Order: sequence, then C-alpha cells, then structure tokens
Amino acid sequence: MRNLLPLISSHNAHPGGRSALTCRFRCGDACFKETPNTSDNEYAGDIIARAVSRRSMMRTAAVVTVAAAAGTAALTGPNTPRAEAAALAGHGHKPHPPHKPAPSGARGLRFSPVAPNKNDKVTVPDGYGQNVVIRWGEPILRGAPAFNPEKQTAKAQAGQFGYNNDFLSLLPLRGERGRQVLVANHEYTDEVLMFRGYDPANPTREQVEIAWAAHGLSVVVVQEESRTGKLGAVTRHPLNRRLTATSEFRVTGPAAGSPLLRTSADRTGRKVLGTLNNCAGGTTPWGTTLHGEENFNQYFANGTTAMHKRYGIGSGATERKWERFDRRFDLAKEPNEANRFGWVVELDPYDPDSTPRKRTALGRFKHEAAEPRLTADGRPVVYMGDDEKFDYLYKFVSSKQMKKGTSRAAREHNLTLLDEGTLYVAKLTGDSPVAEIDGSGKLPNDGEFDGSGVWIPLATGTTSHVPGMTADEVYVYTRQAGDKVGATKMDRPEDVEPSPRTGRVYVALTNNSDRGKEGKAPADEANPRNGNKHGQVLELAENWDDPTGDGFAWRLFLVAGDPDDPSTYFAGFPKERVSPISCPDNVAFDAHGNLWISTDGNQLGSHDGLFGVATQGDRRGELKQFLTVPTGAETCGPVIQDRRVLVAVQHPGEVDGASVEKPASTWPDGPGKIVRPSVVAVWRKDGRDIGV
Repeated sequence: MRNLLPLISSHNAHPGGRSALTCRFRCGDACFKETPNTSDNEYAGDIIARAVSRRSMMRTAAVVTVAAAAGTAALTGPNTPRAEAAALAGHGHKPHPPHKPAPSGARGLRFSPVAPNKNDKVTVPDGYGQNVVIRWGEPILRGAPAFNPEKQTAKAQAGQFGYNNDFLSLLPLRGERGRQVLVANHEYTDEVLMFRGYDPANPTREQVEIAWAAHGLSVVVVQEESRTGKLGAVTRHPLNRRLTATSEFRVTGPAAGSPLLRTSADRTGRKVLGTLNNCAGGTTPWGTTLHGEENFNQYFANGTTAMHKRYGIGSGATERKWERFDRRFDLAKEPNEANRFGWVVELDPYDPDSTPRKRTALGRFKHEAAEPRLTADGRPVVYMGDDEKFDYLYKFVSSKQMKKGTSRAAREHNLTLLDEGTLYVAKLTGDSPVAEIDGSGKLPNDGEFDGSGVWIPLATGTTSHVPGMTADEVYVYTRQAGDKVGATKMDRPEDVEPSPRTGRVYVALTNNSDRGKEGKAPADEANPRNGNKHGQVLELAENWDDPTGDGFAWRLFLVAGDPDDPSTYFAGFPKERVSPISCPDNVAFDAHGNLWISTDGNQLGSHDGLFGVATQGDRRGELKQFLTVPTGAETCGPVIQDRRVLVAVQHPGEVDGASVEKPASTWPDGPGKIVRPSVVAVWRKDGRDIGV
C-alpha cells in the first residue's frame, strides 16, 4: 500500500477541478463555451504531400525505425538524444527492467512525500523550511509606496509586484554576491479578491487601471540568506522593473507591420501597448526570458469574425468591462487589436531600458509556455503548447546560430534568433491497432501508449507552407493553419520542457473533459481516455543531430490520476509506491534529470501541488509529492535549484463565493489580512541540497 493518507473524496463537479471563480477571471469561462476548434481536421494527405518534402518524410521514417535497424550499435551512447529517439521508437512489447529501489529514493527525490491534504498553507516535507519571497503589492521600484489594500492606486501598483504570479525564472547576477534576478509573469487579476465592495457589473476606472498595472511582468533582484535557502526581494534595485498592460512592446519577425496587426492607434503594426494573461514561459541560453500570452481572448468584447471565434473571443461584453474605458478592447471598434496578443514575448532582464519584443515567427495562439534549447549546431528550438481543448503542439527552429559570450555584438545578434526560422505543428500517430484504444485508458497489447510523429512545416520567413494561406495569415491565425494541415488534437497541451540531459521533450497535457463526447474527437493513442479528468505527460524524442528533422518518436510517460485507478500509468513503476497526481500543468528539470510537475485543478480532492518524478534508470516513473499550496490556489512557476525550490502560489482563496469581505483563505499573512498571491522558496533546514 502507498505510504500516504487516503485520497480526499472530491465533490467539485466544475470542469477541470477549478472553481467557477477561477474560470470567470482566468479564462473567461472557457469550460462552458463551445470548444473553439470545431474543424473536422482529418489528416489531409494531399496537403501534407505538398507541405512536407519526400526527404523530410524519409528522415521521419529513419527516426521511428532506427531501433529495429541493424545499425543501432552505432548510436552514440545511452543518454544522447539520438539514442533516446531510438529507445522511444521500438515496436512490440517493451518490458521494463526489474525495480530494486533503495529505501532513500531516486537522487534528488529523497524526501518523505507530502500526503494529499486541504491545508490552508504551503505544506512541505519533514526537514524542510520555507519563506515568502515576495507578495502581490510589495514595492519594487523607487518611489513606490508600501502596499495598502484599502488605498490602492494604479500609480502605486505600477511600481509594485503584480498580481497572480505564474512563470518564474531565476538568473545569475554577476558581481553581486548571493544575488539573482527573479522574473515573474502576472497572468490575470481577480478583482473580487482585490477590491472591497467590488461590483462586477460596474467597475470604476481606478479599479480597471489598477488591474492594468497588476498584469504583465516583474523583474526584481533577490538576495539569498547564506545559512539557509531563504530568498528576499531587494527593493528599488536598478534592475527592478514592471511591465504592465499599458507598457510599450515591439512587434518583430515576419508578420511585423502586417495589415492584420494595424490599428487606428498604431498604423505601423509594430508597436503594441501591453502584454496580457502571461502564463508560463522559458529561459533562453542567451540570458533572456520568454513569456507566453495565453487566455488573451477574455479581454476583448464584441468579436465579429470567424477568426475571433476560433480564438474563443465572445460576441458580447467582457467580465472586466475594460472596453468601457479603452476602445482598443472593443473589437467592433478595433477588430485587429486582438491580433496583437497571443504571442511569445522576449524580455532582456539585464537591460531595464530595453523594449520587450513580441516574436511573430513563433505563431499566435494561447501560448502556455515557450521553452528553448540548442541543437548540436547551436540553433535555438522552441517548443510550445496551445492551452485549449483539442488544440496543438508546436515547435520553432531558428535559422540562426547562437553566438557565445557577453559582448554587445553577441547580445544584439542573439536578440534576433527568434525572428527567423520555421514554425511547425505536430501530427502524432499511434503504433497500436485502433481497436485497442477504447477510451478507457487500458494499455494496448504492446504495453505502452506510443508511436511516431511528424512536424508539419507551416511557414518559413515570408513563405507559407499552408495552401490557401499567406505567411502573415499563418503567423496571425496559427490555429487555422494547424487545422488545415491536420495537426493532432491534444488534451490541452500546456508547458513543454526539453530535458537538458537526454534531449527528450516532455509535454504536460492537463485534461480534456470533452474528449470522446458526441461530435468531439474520440480517444487516440496519445490522448487515450475519454472524459479525461486527470491529464497525462507526453515524452518525445527527435534526431537531434539534424535541426531540420521533421520526425520524432513519442510515448506517454505518465497517465495521471489515482494510482488505484487501472487507467493510470507511471512509466511502468509500481503504482503502490507513487503519489496521486491530477492535472499536470507546468514542468521543470532539476540537476539530476528528474522532472518536476506542478498541478492545476486537482480532481482527486486534494489541493494542488508540486511533484518530482525520475525519468531515467530503474526508478523511472517514481513520482513523489513535494508540496501542496493553500486553499483555492494553483501551483505555478516552479524553479528547481540545488539548494532551493521556488513556486508561485497563484490565486489563493479563489473559491466560489469568496470576496475581500468573505475570504476563503487567510494565506499568507493570517486572519484579518487580505489574501495575496506570492512567491515561496523552500529549502532543507540542514542546508544540504534538495532531495539528496
């Protein structure tokens, strides 16, 4: 039996395990609206024949059959990306090696797992400490006042840490001992938990302008305590910065200047005010951060076109009523304004005077994240998920090589890497008979959900590979481009993370309660459960020696849920020795090659949490819960360093019926204090590394 407390029974029938309040303010009640992807989306062979060259298809075949070929002995080693592709590509029964675990667990995961719970606090393993690094409203810029929830102003918020922290990145700060640069996304605002007496039908201009200032990004220097893993914000440091819904952003790449991006306020199509709904992101090898604009649709009123509808933009008023105060949020007046959101934003956190850039070459959709790595010849490849039911998995391969070093010339060159290259969308094919994928989650006869795939090119520079669409249309209406070429409809692809050790790429697929419903896509081998409440983690491998390679092999690494449920799967690891997990969202790696998974919308009755899982060796699939977050909160962020773990505790207290007057949580400051999204650091009390 598992050495865990019994699962807490769940009575929450809201889709995805979220509160109705969360759906209102984060994604505009997407759960209750028609799924934007209504395409038949069959795999159109005639389109693919034109879109993918014969040479590309031959490369695909080489990747997915290499394990069966006589030349497998020539692979370069058991942990190289090429060998990983071969390991994933074999067919037939694939038994796992016998498990002979030592009592202490996989290196990096040697802690006592936290049991499922509903504690209104951050619960961590025995022997670990924690501290709040920074809270919503704490001043980070010179002149910003101390936070006063009863006297909020837009001017004050523009100099204070923003609301609903999500993606986190910690970057080195040379020359300042014990200091690092923390970059945070601020996904959305929850006005009923921010303002006393808030009237959703009649927000005031001041409330709206405070919300604009609470969105966006924060850059803040943090100082570590030498004897522990504690971190604290360094207020008013020269690098500290706030970017909001009204800050200036540049549009770059092949669609910059397109008529589809021009408005009455910006006739160039190259300058945008603001970034919205920044969810997860990524950190580049050249020292910048990437920020995905996700549920931007909810901020725009009066959608009028099929293109608006495909992105989930409604035909009426919005929840926040911003269109009353700025015409750009009213698409009846500015139909192109929404096209200027849904991009990946690149920020240089070391240059507080720089203008962040929206990278059109990476496509426009609901970007959950954008995680890069370098190919063997130094080209960045960025993996991206479109977080919507039945939407797609993408990658971008740059045509330029990164320059090493910190010279001005190298830095300027590297800031152009994401403007030129090829954008692809994924098509996955299972290797089991269709009859063996019955929607129940039962493993097929070969013992795994696995198969092969192809990256279908959509556009390269100003050249479109999608019949009937110009390159500008592919970049601005990327979802429709994926529809046309027959991409695989996935179960909400969110964060995507390549392993720095093996080159394998891990995709968090959070859930999809509509899978298999009448008129919706049925289960397939990559998405094997109808009515999928708990989600899965996909693992894929490419021939990394060829940065233009279109082929990959894939398998499901985890099929989440209660380990006692026969439909769950933990890479073949004994299920009686793993923690329950539901709704994987953000992912990150530690120095030992373990994958860390944060959850959003746990359907097993416990609060959301952070989990570590071994990806290699005889403990592959050993999954352990590291922490849980307070009532109503979601676990975001995570950053896994040797001596500490950082998480963003997002929307604590976001429970149906909650308000400033009737809080559902007292975290982080206790009774009588307003609930505040915050960043938390966790470390070992004995000062040693995490999990060793």
